Amino acid sequence: MSVARPGRPPRPARQRIQKLMAAAGLGSRRAIEREIEAGKVRVGGRVAGPGTTVATGDRIEFDGRRWRVVEDLPQHRSIVYNKPEGEVTTRSDPQGRPTVFDRLPPADGARWVAVGRLDINTTGLLLLTTDGELAHAMMHPSNRVDREYACRVRGDIDATVLQRLRDGVELEDGPACFSDIVPAGARGENRWFHVTLLEGRNREVRRLWASQGVSVSRLKRVRYGALFLPRGLRAGHFRELTPRDHRVLREDVGLAASAPRLALKPERPPRRQKRRTRPR
Repeated sequence: MSVARPGRPPRPARQRIQKLMAAAGLGSRRAIEREIEAGKVRVGGRVAGPGTTVATGDRIEFDGRRWRVVEDLPQHRSIVYNKPEGEVTTRSDPQGRPTVFDRLPPADGARWVAVGRLDINTTGLLLLTTDGELAHAMMHPSNRVDREYACRVRGDIDATVLQRLRDGVELEDGPACFSDIVPAGARGENRWFHVTLLEGRNREVRRLWASQGVSVSRLKRVRYGALFLPRGLRAGHFRELTPRDHRVLREDVGLAASAPRLALKPERPPRRQKRRTRPR
């Protein structure tokens, strides 16, 4: 997989003052607009208007308090989850089946996004992130992020079948192939292979094998791009990635570091100095 060199994140654009104040929890946007219209909000000592925009370094005064406009980096989170069999990767299920989201930690006001779904019978690595830009990039076919699966199969498999799966076969939704197939042992009539895909269509691994009359009895995702399923991570458990891990995932799909956004930082009022009295 080719890796584009990430560029420097752009500085945040100027932002309407009422939007920034609402995001800081100082009131609803409509309520803040009423305060602005009443002349109760100042920027840099001047009365703000409904169209006033602010940038990094500006000072806002309101209700006897002051804030400075600063750049704030969004704190995205990512976790790797070892999905067990029997769970779906949707937020809710009309049939009442358990979902992977039932086991996840709170996202602290954000929203977990599953990167590449796994069907109910497939186990293994599932990446979930609050970084929507990363999730989109890792799933987009143009980035050719590879996914590796361990699969136990049964059927007549020879060199011709394996080569056909590498070269590509026609499925009902278009041509498909494994970019790599590696034998990984056999037991009785069952054989194990590690296969790699460069896309993530619905049940694609199973359908590719089925096109050659081969059935899949076990399927486990063990890698997604640069991310491997950690050893020792039990089914139904998750592990949170470090900020460095998250940054590497972004770099692998050519994304720059998360762009900063504008935020408000409260300023403390200057401390009054106590008057010293001379002893008599």
